[in-house]
Amino acid sequence: MTDIKLILYKDNKAFDISALAEKITWKGRKGSSARSLNVTLIDTYKSGCKPAPIDVTEGNYIVFFYRKKELFRGIIMSQQQSESLKMPITAYDNGIYLANNKDTFVYENKTVHDIFIDVCGRFELKYSDVADTTYKIPELTKSKTTAWDVLQDAMSQDFRATGTRYFIHSEKGILRLVRRVDNPVQWVLETGNNIISYTYKKSIEDIKTRLKIYTDEDTVYAVKKNEALEKKIGIFQEIEKKDDDLSQAKLTQQINETLTEISTPEISLDVEAVGIPDIISGSCVFSSIKPLGIRRTFYVDEDTHTFTGKSYTMTLKLNSINE
Repeated sequence: MTDIKLILYKDNKAFDISALAEKITWKGRKGSSARSLNVTLIDTYKSGCKPAPIDVTEGNYIVFFYRKKELFRGIIMSQQQSESLKMPITAYDNGIYLANNKDTFVYENKTVHDIFIDVCGRFELKYSDVADTTYKIPELTKSKTTAWDVLQDAMSQDFRATGTRYFIHSEKGILRLVRRVDNPVQWVLETGNNIISYTYKKSIEDIKTRLKIYTDEDTVYAVKKNEALEKKIGIFQEIEKKDDDLSQAKLTQQINETLTEISTPEISLDVEAVGIPDIISGSCVFSSIKPLGIRRTFYVDEDTHTFTGKSYTMTLKLNSINE
């Protein structure tokens, strides 16, 4: 694998273990705090190479480059050794500290921006490029939970109030809070070009045709229907509590946006394609599936990039954007 480079850091020393790598899998998914790197290493002398001097209990770090571009930097969390003389290792970027640290969090009138900075400060995590969110969450209290849980809750509340999505990712050991539409570059995937195989799915199994809003006193505040859809498939109802902290205009907007989201059929596309390092969960791609007449933009919900020998492919789970 001449295009890849693996550097192991141990005891403040750097070891180039590229020649020991047989297979590399680099992946991430929506809802996960960290991206991971799985590497199968040769655990014996071969072609003049020494076994990898890895001991996860010593806090070993690994950096992965593809064509001189750094794709991953993280801590090795597990290793295996056996008579097969192979050593599978798994590493996670520093988003893993968000999932593996617990505390009690209490916030009043704080934005996602504020909460992200506070969480990073508590656990001494480096950060930069923090999106300037404006919505102030009236109250957010999470007892004895993970940092990742409170951040997901904060981003979810911001989305319900503003319709804006954010995601957190790590780059070169630094955490970033990014507004989803701030990533405008769209790669094109198309059959007959870079798509190897695909599976397209449409489903109404989780669809809702109406939304009923209750007050704290359990009286009905509002009912919003997708009448055209109900005529076709019948009634499927969701219920929610009224958010008393929103203005009437914001509440109406939230109800309309929520109904649009829950009454939209699930449209997903699983693709195996030629590898492109920039396509990871949280980004967007434009997919052209000529046999199905599909030409549209999808969010990347999950990505798995696999490097073996001279081969580099990726498998993606894509979900449609409501346009």
